[in-house]
Amino acid sequence: MSFESTRFVIIGASGGIGSALSRRLKSHGAQPILLGRSAAKLALIGEELGALTQSLDASKADELEHAVAAFGPINGIVNCAGSILLKPAHLTTEAEWKQTIETNLTTAYATVRAGAKALWSTGGSIVLCATAAARTGFANHEAIAAAKGGVIGLALSAAATYAPRNIRVNCVAPGLVDTPLAARITSNEAAMKASTAMHALGRIGRAEDVASGIVWLLDPENNWVTGQILGIDGGLGTVRSR
Repeated sequence: MSFESTRFVIIGASGGIGSALSRRLKSHGAQPILLGRSAAKLALIGEELGALTQSLDASKADELEHAVAAFGPINGIVNCAGSILLKPAHLTTEAEWKQTIETNLTTAYATVRAGAKALWSTGGSIVLCATAAARTGFANHEAIAAAKGGVIGLALSAAATYAPRNIRVNCVAPGLVDTPLAARITSNEAAMKASTAMHALGRIGRAEDVASGIVWLLDPENNWVTGQILGIDGGLGTVRSR
């Protein structure tokens, strides 16, 4: 992998996948730039990695654009911000719906907008995070599936729009991953057992599993890959082994 002298903005960098990605990029010689809502959490990982940090609301497109521009030249940007809401539509409140869209889809849109402007003259890579549930129907996932389905559509359209500028736009679609965000599921023995059984490879994911796929999509050596939705899901989205 060729990451020496590269710089990548990571949104949601203090979360499970974002922090794993930041550490992996640093280990490959890249300079991660860490963004997120929690200044305290960012400070901890920023100190660990010797990385630049800034707390902000990534759903505010202008705020994100100005922050990214202020960091100077970058080689790519990743949106790891997200949420999990497991409720049927008739029990989902309007506030929960709006929050799910804002946290997952609006931040992805703002990432593409800021990334396209930052990479306009140089090219580079934009990576968004969806979910296996956006491509396979799972009960009680209406809001999050709608939001992440929008992320997939956004990634495909942006890949077409910005290909002439050599800006690659791709997306990962994880299954259930063992992160603090999924603690309500992973800490429940019955839910964990049922979720594990849905993954053909017999386990739920680790943050490092998803981070390694994102690193591959960011790698300048893979510069003929765009408009792809990479399922990193233990087979959840495509395979039924029993």
